[in-house]
Amino acid sequence: MREILSAKHLCHRYADRPVLQEVSFSIKKGEIFGLLGPSGAGKTTLVKILTGQLVQTGGEAYLMGKDTRTLNGDDRRQIGVMLDDLGLYDRFSAWENLAFYARLCGVDRKTIDDLLRGCGLYEARRTPVSKLSKGMRNRLSLARALMGGAELLFLDEPTAGLDPAAAHRIQQILREEQKRGKTIFLTTHNMAEAQSLCDRVALLAEGRIAALGAPDDLCRAYDRQKKLRITLQGGEELELENGPAAAPVLGRYLEEGKIGTIHSTEPTLEDVFLELTGRRLCEE
Repeated sequence: MREILSAKHLCHRYADRPVLQEVSFSIKKGEIFGLLGPSGAGKTTLVKILTGQLVQTGGEAYLMGKDTRTLNGDDRRQIGVMLDDLGLYDRFSAWENLAFYARLCGVDRKTIDDLLRGCGLYEARRTPVSKLSKGMRNRLSLARALMGGAELLFLDEPTAGLDPAAAHRIQQILREEQKRGKTIFLTTHNMAEAQSLCDRVALLAEGRIAALGAPDDLCRAYDRQKKLRITLQGGEELELENGPAAAPVLGRYLEEGKIGTIHSTEPTLEDVFLELTGRRLCEE
């Protein structure tokens, strides 16, 4: 797969305060890439640099092979952006909001109904945004980001504050977009979401990438205990070393049909982040 986005030793400062320090990574076409970190870690600054809204003080960033400092209007039309402030017009209906952006982007308005159907908003197309639920507003903002068939999507906390059903619907949409070949750059505080949705994640703390890789690989790499926790059918709990010596014990219990559950002691992404930085991802 070809590289669609990359950062090489990116640095940025505000006055005398460093915000990004030697940030490097690359993203392949078709990936869902998660940027995880608490507020103030530098996520917003990084996204602004990658989308050409801000010029870094050091290093390089490339979007589809082009230096982000030189992006023009045509380049930006290949990007879909969903920000946490939504940017929707409350007095306009859902359809009117998309029609406005279609006109700005030069997109055929015939695509609006398809977008609304895809995001589960067609029945609410005539409803003013002010009367939509938060989940529906998030989906409308996502539909706006999808308008124009952008190849690369930057999504900032798309499921923040949503109930599980609304968050699940947005996650389904993102998986569908990935199947269509879209690349998604996702910032989130939701560790369970990142672990199930992202192909790879970068853990950002105090402007530096503390770890980078597939979520499950990171959790396995920081499994310090390397144990298996077994609950038998009767409720008894056992703990075994996660290695060859556990095989005959497990085999015996399996043959006897006594095993209720088996769990490894791998940490969560939150645990990994805490170990690497001493901070929790939800900290402000």
